[in-house]
Amino acid sequence: MQTAEDIKQLNEKIQYAAGFIDRIRQEMAKVVVGQQHMVDRLLIGLLSHGHVLLEGVPGLAKTLTIKSLAQAVHGKFSRIQFTPDLLPADVVGTMIYNQPRNEFTVRKGPIFANFILADEINRAPAKVQSALLEAMQERQVTISESTYTLDDPFLVLATQNPLEQEGTYPLPEAQVDRFMLKVVVGYPDKKQEQLIIRQQVQGAEIAKINQVASINEITQGRALTRQVYMDEKIEQYIVDIVFATRYPDQYGLGKLKGLISYGGSPRASINLALAAKAHAFMEKRGFVIPDDIKGICKDVMRHRVGLTYEAEAENMTSEKIIDDILKVVQVP
Repeated sequence: MQTAEDIKQLNEKIQYAAGFIDRIRQEMAKVVVGQQHMVDRLLIGLLSHGHVLLEGVPGLAKTLTIKSLAQAVHGKFSRIQFTPDLLPADVVGTMIYNQPRNEFTVRKGPIFANFILADEINRAPAKVQSALLEAMQERQVTISESTYTLDDPFLVLATQNPLEQEGTYPLPEAQVDRFMLKVVVGYPDKKQEQLIIRQQVQGAEIAKINQVASINEITQGRALTRQVYMDEKIEQYIVDIVFATRYPDQYGLGKLKGLISYGGSPRASINLALAAKAHAFMEKRGFVIPDDIKGICKDVMRHRVGLTYEAEAENMTSEKIIDDILKVVQVP
């Protein structure tokens, strides 16, 4: 049990250690106009060892943001364009016959990097998805009879286009659940769009992203994020939110029972707690408050609440269901 003095000391540590978050935000702002929500969610994923799924129409700077983050921390960046003819070996690597040596050697694939951009992830077939699944969950890759541990940090940042459905493969629920966050990327506002036009039309060179944080700082930040204090009442709040997606009638939400086909798994509870701690760390706080949970709840839960046909017929979305739950579940 942490005392008030322990939390005060942790606060002071975090005030100092979280400085790299501000530096990364400022550096990325040189090339990414707006999209602060997306940038912050990528940083939460980085602090929590969590993978992030970005959903949005083309042209919203998803790829640019991920690439800029990799440059800002000087991590190895790898981009994989997912297509229907992609093979597992194109992602993880394969065995190549070396004729002079008369033996097979391993040729590692693009998955061996710190930041993996899985572009349009829902365009690849199930075999490729299963190869990626092992890397995401176990943080290792098996090629032939050998297993290779992936670099740390290892972050899969996947994008998918919600508009086109032709030539796409819906992601298996098991894989979607392994994404810590699903972030819906929206359009910029008028002023931001005007600034984007000005930057692009003037033909000026795109600003260079410099390294402003080290892998060592990120490792220390991750360790401190785990230490952020979470009260038992906050833990109970998280459990209540997740249980309300499974048994809505027990929380006075009987109207949702016919709209939810399945609720959040225990992975939802774990990720909600981890993301809340990362959110508190980014706010330079050594303890979690209910606003941290509310702030990241939709990003953690929207892909973990299944909708029935009745819900789709009534234009009910998982976000609306989460809103209803947050209104009813008692805040500590």
